Parts: sequence; C-alpha cells; structure tokens
Amino acid sequence: MRFYRGAVAAVLLLVAVSAAQTYHIVDQWKLGGQGGWDYLLSDDAAHLLYVTHNSRVEVVDTTTSKPIGAITGLKSTHGVALNPDGKTGYISDGAGNAIVVFNRKDFSILTTVPAGTNPDGITFEPATKTVWAFNGRSNNVSVLDTTSNTVVATVPLPGKPEFPQVDAHGAVFVNIEDKNEIVKLDAASRKAVATWPLQGCESPSGMAIDLAKHRLFSVCDGGKMAVVDYDTGKVLGLAAIGDSPDAASFDPKHALAFSSNGGDGTLTVVDSAKPDFPVLQTVKTEKGARTMAFDASTGRIYLVTAQFGPPTPATDAMPHPRRSVVPDSFKIIVVER
Repeated sequence: MRFYRGAVAAVLLLVAVSAAQTYHIVDQWKLGGQGGWDYLLSDDAAHLLYVTHNSRVEVVDTTTSKPIGAITGLKSTHGVALNPDGKTGYISDGAGNAIVVFNRKDFSILTTVPAGTNPDGITFEPATKTVWAFNGRSNNVSVLDTTSNTVVATVPLPGKPEFPQVDAHGAVFVNIEDKNEIVKLDAASRKAVATWPLQGCESPSGMAIDLAKHRLFSVCDGGKMAVVDYDTGKVLGLAAIGDSPDAASFDPKHALAFSSNGGDGTLTVVDSAKPDFPVLQTVKTEKGARTMAFDASTGRIYLVTAQFGPPTPATDAMPHPRRSVVPDSFKIIVVER
C-alpha cells in the first residue's frame, strides 16, 4: 500500500510539473481602434509593449495591461526598434517611406527621416549605433546614424527583405522572402558579405536569434522553421510549425524557439536544445495572430489579432486583399507557462 501511495504521488507530481511547463493563454487585453497591424516589441526593462497598429504605435504597460500612450500621425506602421540609451525609439512607417524617431518619455515624434520604399523590418545595431530599416519594395536597407538622425547609407539587397536580427558584434542578418535566402551584412562597412540559401524554406518572414549558440530561426510558409548556423550559413534542421507564420522569438533561458502562425491560429514551441528540433507544444491562439513579442523578464509571449469581416475590394496593386478588420476588436493575447 505504501508503494502504491508513493507511485500515485510520483505520478501526480509529474503531472503537476508537466502542467506548470505548458504554455497557455492567461489573459486578453482589448485595445480597440481600427485597421491592421504588424510587428510588436517588448521593452522588458520598462515593462512596456509597443504595438504597431495601422497609422499609430500603441504603448501598453504590461504590469497593468493598460495603454499608456501612442505615437500617432503616421501612415502605416510596421516595426519598432529601441536605442539602449532608454530615451529614443524608431518606427518604420511603410506608406510614409520613412523612419520616425520618437521620444520614449512622452511618445512625441522628434523627427521623420526619408528612407526607401515601404520600410518594414527595423533593428538597432549596437556596435555602430545605427538603425537598419529594410525597405520591402525598393529591395534595399536604409542605415540611420543615430547621432545625427540622418541616413548615411543605402545598401542594395538581392530581393524583398523581411525581418532582421543583429548579433551585437557588427553583423546584421535579414530574411529575403522572394529568394528564400538569408543575407548577412557588415554594419561597419555597410555591405552585404554573405548570402545563404534556405533549402526547404519557402518565403521566410520572421526571424529570431540565439546569441549563445550562434543560430538563426527563420519561419517559412509550408509549415517549416529553418534553424541556421550564422557562422557558416548551414541549415542545421527544419522544425515543423503552423500555417502562415510571420514572427519568431527565442527564449535563451529555456532554449525554446517560437513561431506565431496566423493561418491556423497557433503558437509553435520548438526545443532548440535537441538536434532534431522537436515540437514541444502547439498552443491554440486565434486566427490572425501572426506576429508576437517575447518578454524575457517574465517569460510571457504577446500576440495580437482581431475579428475579421469580408475582404476589402481587390485592386491592381493588391489583387488578393486581406479580409477587413472589425472596428474595435483589436486585442493582445497573453501566453505564459
């Protein structure tokens, strides 16, 4: 009987531990408003979440779940990058063809700097103190000097750039969506120095980085995440993910890679510590939740989506338009373990 009770206790403990390690939705925060969205970014130290939303960037206090401000007056926001000085931020305004520099204290716009056509992914490069805005329609990258807030270089790319990452030592990496490639750029010389094919990876979009093991995680159509050694450009493996991903994140503490999949409304959790990169969990979120941000200070994952109506009318510029967004249905989905 003592053995039986001990076995039951062990099983219950195992179940409790397993449940504690399972990701699940813990909250939903309504933001409302109108229009579509793109990337979001967690400022872990300040406990703030920046969410690009149509012509504005919402700023949410993640300790209270309440919006505390917004950067407004833009045309079509895509991404946000933050200066480590704690004072300044940068927004890629796609339809405005500009990099918008803002004050992180009061969220006022400091200056608007012309960039290439439709800047999308954006990142701060710490070794050179520059901001790199990747222009999706002119197939190049605008390099902003953060001291003068001027574009000091425009670097050509072999195709349409998507999301970038930096290694903190002067290297910048970006997915090239229409060529199924990763391009490595040198921040000091402001030149492309390598191009790596992503075999088995179609239309790479979101990208995450593991600085300790020198790996990139590119999420792709066809339900694949390519894991790449960024020293050699070698594809180490392909993990199985959900449909229509647009963002990736990485948790260095637990060696987990994440993919947010808007097509089937899932979040894929991949174990990057094992050589075959197995999927640990597929979390059901909601359709449209294709972008996300990871907060390393709490382990939380934030995703955004909304309710959808019928598609907008097709045009020559957009023959296959997205479905319309129901006004005031925009929200943040909070996931944690």
